[in-house]
Amino acid sequence: MSLSRRLWAYQAERFPLLRTVPLLAVFSAAAVNVSAMLAGRPLPNAGAYLTAFLLAFVLFFQMRAADEVKDLEDDRRFRPERPIPRGLVSLRLVVGLAIAAAPLAALAAWAWHPPLLWLLALAWAWLALMTAEFLAPSWLKARPVLYLVSHMAILPLIDLMLTGVEWLPGGGPDPALALFLALSFVNGCVLEIGRKLKAAGHERAGVETYSALWGRARAARIWSLCVAVAAALVALNGLSLGIPALAALVAGVGLAAAAWLARRYARTPTPAAERSLDAASGLWVLLAYATLGFLPLATGGAT
Repeated sequence: MSLSRRLWAYQAERFPLLRTVPLLAVFSAAAVNVSAMLAGRPLPNAGAYLTAFLLAFVLFFQMRAADEVKDLEDDRRFRPERPIPRGLVSLRLVVGLAIAAAPLAALAAWAWHPPLLWLLALAWAWLALMTAEFLAPSWLKARPVLYLVSHMAILPLIDLMLTGVEWLPGGGPDPALALFLALSFVNGCVLEIGRKLKAAGHERAGVETYSALWGRARAARIWSLCVAVAAALVALNGLSLGIPALAALVAGVGLAAAAWLARRYARTPTPAAERSLDAASGLWVLLAYATLGFLPLATGGAT
């Protein structure tokens, strides 16, 4: 296979563009919109959205490359079918692409508003610490909840950078933006836990999952609790953005659907139920950001 075909196969398995690009487009645009709407400022021009998307895309690809570094030995031992262990692409190539993308992100940040480089550097610093497992890999892996929290903390830092595309040149962030950053952290937990809830018979030796760690019923309840906290944050953000009823409706419907899926998985942990929770995690995150980032504009709720 040519290099281009191998890279295309790699992205399909490890960084699927058909799923990732729409999610990042909504996530980054919503961050810019929410920052402007909360502060009562007009929306910026298209350059802001292009900059935010490019930064988000680079950071999330670099996070994937960092995961490849952290998981290399476990993948060789327990998941040899993954692209790097089976030789589809090399770790050096993936990491090289991630490093090569850094100057592009830095140039985009500088071209838009040079102080944005500080927020980009902050996100990169945390990513570097994550890749090094905060210099205590064994200690951290023995504490799964702390591991989850420490790694999901990068998401509000990325969101701070994305909202900074608007508020740095705009005059500063609105205090209510803190609720939006908190939502990013909790949504990250929803995604991370949701993708690690496995069906009966799908657990693999050496592969850490929350269904194995906590048991399927408890893990499903914890996932539902994360969705509930995220739903509450959607409602609170909706109040700040002038769409309290709509945000509460979306949050309530999403939470009810998540609770039903979690209960079904806990009772009958089939492969279909596993896939449903994984898909529902992504759909919930997409719905949350679309609601807050775009509904106020469509309904006139934003000031």
